[in-house]
Amino acid sequence: MTYNTFFTSLNRSIFLSLTLVSFCFSLTSFANEKKEVVLKNSSVSWVGTKVTGSHEGTVNLKSAFLSFDNDILVGGSFVIDMETIICTDLSGKGKAGLEGHLKSDDFFDVEKYPTAHLDIIDIKKGLGEDYKVVANITIKGLTKKISFGAIVNNDTAKAKIIVDRTEFGIIYKSGNFFKDLADKAIYDDFEMLIHLSF
Repeated sequence: MTYNTFFTSLNRSIFLSLTLVSFCFSLTSFANEKKEVVLKNSSVSWVGTKVTGSHEGTVNLKSAFLSFDNDILVGGSFVIDMETIICTDLSGKGKAGLEGHLKSDDFFDVEKYPTAHLDIIDIKKGLGEDYKVVANITIKGLTKKISFGAIVNNDTAKAKIIVDRTEFGIIYKSGNFFKDLADKAIYDDFEMLIHLSF
């Protein structure tokens, strides 16, 4: 093999290798798709319970996306705007009072921590549209791992998340931290019901 023939063959091999790498990268880019959540068509509602009853309301998403690989959910991240938390089962002074209290440092301290975050770290596909999700949730600057079920179809995702508020330093009227509260106790767990459109 001559000197020129050797380098011609080498250049051809390099070109073919780069072409193959580029082709594989293109396939990967096509398969992995990041879908932005349509915020105006999505919602996050919450339910908090106490010995004498419950309250419910909503909070807005600030941003959110889901990642898919060949239409299979593989990841996602949400930012929740805690300053938008409202109560929907009260009106007037009662409503304003509860909303103000939830935004205070007894609860979510939104002046200091205006956002909460949820970042998916692991997903297992179940049957049909069912998924088992593991995520890190950050509230008041503290991050904890949670798991929950989700249902995902062509353009929507739904999930119910149970959060223990005391894991994030929110111990106001918790029966596990304060005794003799009787019917004034507030339960530690609250629910977040998430509905996403993308």
